[in-house]
Amino acid sequence: MNTKPLGQSDLYLTPIGIGAWAMGGGGWRFAWGPQDDNESVAAIHAALDRGLNWIDTAAVYGHGHSEEVVARALAGRTNKPYVFTKCSRLRNDDGSLRGSLKADSIRRECEESLRRLNVDAIDLYQIHWPLPDEDLEEGWTTLARLKQEGKVRSIGVSNFDAHQMARAQAIAPITSLQPPYSILARGIEESTLPYAAANNIGVIVYSPMQSGLLAGAMTKERVASFPPDDFRRNAPNFQEPKLSRNLALAELLRTIASRHGRTPGEAAIAWTLRHPAVTAAIVGIRSARQVEGVIGALDFRLDENEVREIESF
Repeated sequence: MNTKPLGQSDLYLTPIGIGAWAMGGGGWRFAWGPQDDNESVAAIHAALDRGLNWIDTAAVYGHGHSEEVVARALAGRTNKPYVFTKCSRLRNDDGSLRGSLKADSIRRECEESLRRLNVDAIDLYQIHWPLPDEDLEEGWTTLARLKQEGKVRSIGVSNFDAHQMARAQAIAPITSLQPPYSILARGIEESTLPYAAANNIGVIVYSPMQSGLLAGAMTKERVASFPPDDFRRNAPNFQEPKLSRNLALAELLRTIASRHGRTPGEAAIAWTLRHPAVTAAIVGIRSARQVEGVIGALDFRLDENEVREIESF
């Protein structure tokens, strides 16, 4: 299996990894609606069996439930993947979220994640969001100390811009950045990706299929039937007038992908992997069946004409 090093770490990643956001289930601020844990476990097993070697989750996904599902799926397996998780997003009593980068809070979160994941050390521990901004240095210093203590093997950031990464780099090297990136979300191209490339910071992008919108299975009827707690109901890209245009883009991806016997989702993922600063992409899956629709992204790449075709659209 072709792998790439993640920044300056000793982690070598397959081009795509397992995203466990939706596996957190329903009932929290950024849920994808209800999710069957047995299907989540089956999805993880199917992806690992096809060669993926890393999985990304977070403490906030289902307020710990996603991490528990990951642990259940990995129990007893010999070919265990790298396990990545994140800290700094906490639940308020009313169900809303707040950020905390205080040292004691991060340490408490780390211990809870170690327990839920049932691991001795976390392969990549990441600050989920740089909030509150004024505590960024305290939070990053804490992650660096957790690495020194052996509780985590590598440390990274998520949703940081170039200036925030520079502040963290002044304290300790950043292994990786996890930003949103897709054909429909390109804000990181101007300064964030160039900074990561210039400083040998690995980049693992999330939502390459724009939360399933570009996977090829989305329809207006499906969007209209989303469960009440599916965050996508209120996302601008899933509402008109953008929805119709985005579904037309998915059909263009279907046309391009069909020339190679691939799926629209694999084409969308390949678009993100074409960027030289991108190490790998996180691909969310909710069932073993969905693995078959994305696994081709391990080795499928768009040519220059196909990239221009997408740009023309």
